[in-house]
Amino acid sequence: MNVQAQITAAPLTGFGNHFATEAAPGALPIGRNSPQKVPFGLYAEQLSGTAFTAPRHENRRSWLYRLRPTASHKPYRPYGGGKLLRSGPFDEVPPSPNRLRWDPLPIPAEPTDWVDGLVTYGGNGDVAVGAGIGIHLYAANRSMDDRVFYSADGELLVVPQQGRITFATELGRLDLSPGEIGAIPRGIRFRAELPDGAARGYVCENYGAPFKLPDLGPIGANGLANPRDFETPHAWFEDRDGTVEVVQKFQGRLWTCTLDHSPLDVVAWHGNLAPYKYDLARFNTINTVSYDHSDPSIFTVLTSPSEIAGTANCDFVIFPPRWMVAEDTFRPPWFHRNVMSEFMGLIHGAYDAKEGGFAPGGASLHNQMAGHGPDLASWEKATTMALAPHKIENTMAFMFESRWVIRPTLWAAETKLCQLDYDDCWAGFPKATV
Repeated sequence: MNVQAQITAAPLTGFGNHFATEAAPGALPIGRNSPQKVPFGLYAEQLSGTAFTAPRHENRRSWLYRLRPTASHKPYRPYGGGKLLRSGPFDEVPPSPNRLRWDPLPIPAEPTDWVDGLVTYGGNGDVAVGAGIGIHLYAANRSMDDRVFYSADGELLVVPQQGRITFATELGRLDLSPGEIGAIPRGIRFRAELPDGAARGYVCENYGAPFKLPDLGPIGANGLANPRDFETPHAWFEDRDGTVEVVQKFQGRLWTCTLDHSPLDVVAWHGNLAPYKYDLARFNTINTVSYDHSDPSIFTVLTSPSEIAGTANCDFVIFPPRWMVAEDTFRPPWFHRNVMSEFMGLIHGAYDAKEGGFAPGGASLHNQMAGHGPDLASWEKATTMALAPHKIENTMAFMFESRWVIRPTLWAAETKLCQLDYDDCWAGFPKATV
C-alpha cells in the first residue's frame, strides 16, 4: 500500500507549534507518546533535533509511529559515489581573499540522481563540533530509484533553481518548484524525485543551530516571512517490500546499507520537528520610503543563530521583486566590505547590482572584508538615472551569509566554471575629482 496525503498550510516548526497527523485513522496514540501497545502494532520512535534538555522554546522533537523500527538495519559500509561532496573542516586548498564567481552548473550527460549530483562549492566550521555550513549545488536528471538519503551532519535547506523536485520523506511529501524553498531536518530520510526529468538548485547544509525566523525588533509584529505561510506535510507512508539502499552522510563521509523494505513507513507523527516548505513570493519585503539603501538584513528569511547575538552561523537572505522609492539615493547595493562572508546564487532573472556574468544557476563568493558592490555598468546606470518610483521585477537572488570565512573546495577553485575575469567587472571606474 502506498498512501499519500496533501500538504496543508501550517506555521513554521520550532515556535511552540505542535503538529499531529496520521495517514491511517486511529494510528496516533492518545494521551501517551509511547504506550505499551501502539495502535496497529506500530513502533513508537522519538526523533530529536535538539538535546533532550534544550529549553522548551528551542526544543525540537517529534514522535513517529512506523511499520518497523529504524534500528533494524545491517552495518553501513563506505559509499563509492558522491565524488564531489565535501564537509567541514574545509582544508583542501588555502582560503583565498579573492572574489569568486562561477558559471551555472551544467545538467549531467549521464544518468545522475540527486545524491550523486551534489557538488560542494565550499563551506566553513566543522561537522564534528556542530558549527558552520556546507554549500552545495545539485544537478540531476533522474529520480532516486530504490534508494533514500539522509544527512546526520546537518539540516538541509534546498533552493531549487531549475525543474521541480519532490522530496518523499519519512514525515510526508514536499513538492518544490523554483521560487520555493524546502528544509529537511538532520537525520530525516528521503527520496528525491524529479517530475520534470532534470533539476538544478542550491543546498545549504547547516551544521549549527536549526534555522528559524529572525526576530523582528523595531519592525514590529508583522513583516518578512510570516509563520502562517510555511507548510508542513501530512503523514504519508509506503508499505513496500523490496531492496532499498540507504545512503547516509556521517562526519563528512557517505555510507551505505541495504534494507528489505522502504524506510519511508511512518504512518503517523506528532511534534514540532518536521520538513517544511515556503514560497518566496510570499515574503513581505520591508524597505525605505525616504532615503538611503537599507541593509540586506531586512531581506532575511531564516537564520541559524550562533552564540554571539545578532551574528549568525548562517542567514538565508533573498533579493525579491520590490519597489524602489528612496529619494536622492544610490539604489543598488552600495560598495561595502563585510565582517560576514557572502555566497550568492540566482534563481531567475538578473541581479540589480550586476549587469552581466551572474547567471541563473551560477554563484559568487565574497569573503570576509573583500571589497565588492555594483559593477561599472550598474554604477553608471544608477548614478545617472532620473529617480522615480521603480519596481524591480522578474528576479530572485539569494545569499547564504555566515560569520565564518567560506572556504572553497579544490573543485570550486579549479573548475572551468570559475570566472577568472570576475575582477574585471570593477575595472574602469573613474577617479573622483576633489
